[in-house]
Amino acid sequence: MPEAEDIFETGDVFRDRQLVRVGHVPELDRVVGRDREIEAVGSALAPAIHGGPPETTIVYGKTGTGKSLVARCVIREGRRQAAENGHTLASAYVDCSDYGTETQASREMARGLQSTLGESAADTSIPRKGIAAADYRDITWELLAAHDVDAFVVVLDEIDKLESDDLLRSLSRARESGKSDTMIGVICISNKIEYRDRLDERVDSSLQDNELVFDPYDATQLRSILDHRRDAFAEGVLEEGVISKTAALAAREHGDARKAIDVLYEAGRLAEKEGGEIVTEAHVDASLKKAEINRFQRLVGGQTPHVKHILRALALLTAETEGTQFRTAEVYDAYENVVTQTESSPLSYDRVQRLLKEQAFLGITESEHTGGGHGEGSYRVHRLLRSPEVVVEALDRN
Repeated sequence: MPEAEDIFETGDVFRDRQLVRVGHVPELDRVVGRDREIEAVGSALAPAIHGGPPETTIVYGKTGTGKSLVARCVIREGRRQAAENGHTLASAYVDCSDYGTETQASREMARGLQSTLGESAADTSIPRKGIAAADYRDITWELLAAHDVDAFVVVLDEIDKLESDDLLRSLSRARESGKSDTMIGVICISNKIEYRDRLDERVDSSLQDNELVFDPYDATQLRSILDHRRDAFAEGVLEEGVISKTAALAAREHGDARKAIDVLYEAGRLAEKEGGEIVTEAHVDASLKKAEINRFQRLVGGQTPHVKHILRALALLTAETEGTQFRTAEVYDAYENVVTQTESSPLSYDRVQRLLKEQAFLGITESEHTGGGHGEGSYRVHRLLRSPEVVVEALDRN
């Protein structure tokens, strides 16, 4: 039996691992590569620092481009400066991918405001369920009034996931309708550049024309971001080239800072599990493979058993023949072999062909018509968009 204290041993790789955990909101001076965007969000909040109305802003950009991070860091700094100026700037953050209905988002907004106001608002009851969205908003208005809040900023992250525009409409017209005397601004964050085109005209007309686009990070920016998280690790733990390699690979594949930070963290964890003292480039490679397996596992997790059999067949064909694309008939033969090993009955050829087309539509495989040689006519070929090793391991985990 191991000693009790030994089972909690973490090793000497990390010094402050929260700095490389997804979701950590660092101090503003650790946010790099987003100076223009920080200034733009700061400009929208600037009136609230001096007792005026914050401006509503719509922020667009792909996942991992720093939209949420910049918004939360700038708001946190804004609250500090407003307090120094003798004003109260309160805020609430709502992730609409988790709280997608009007009621859920309104409840989360009220709870976020309560948390911002601290102990003085702790006695206010916010039921988890049983009341309407408008009731949760009434709690919000009452909290704002009771604590004499000058300005209130709500971040609606992934706002395109909200089922309706009602919350945004209510926030944009709260003062006009007499619901609240507090000056209210909203930061709407969306991955979809066409989000505003979907808004009801009445809501759109009440928004300011502040729109901001976050571009993907390049390799230099990603390297700087990771350098600013270097002190998450103990002195001398990171091998020369680890940060540069992580940044270069992330820039080439997606420009997503969140994924780059996660890869660096996982590389550290792999070194830690091995009992090592140095995080190497090999750990980065292993971390990237693990991340890809995890993503593919989530992607196919809800698929039917026969779709998984088809994907396994295509992966085995790719690995065993070193080919890249295969005719439907070849895939079907390999699929039959896979199904036979599971002691179940294969689907028809036509059904498998349709399922292959569906996987191409989902971006799991690629499928196209091609011309055969003399006298062969045209036929459809299929290929995986991931390495066969990743596919097989992900399917084995499922």
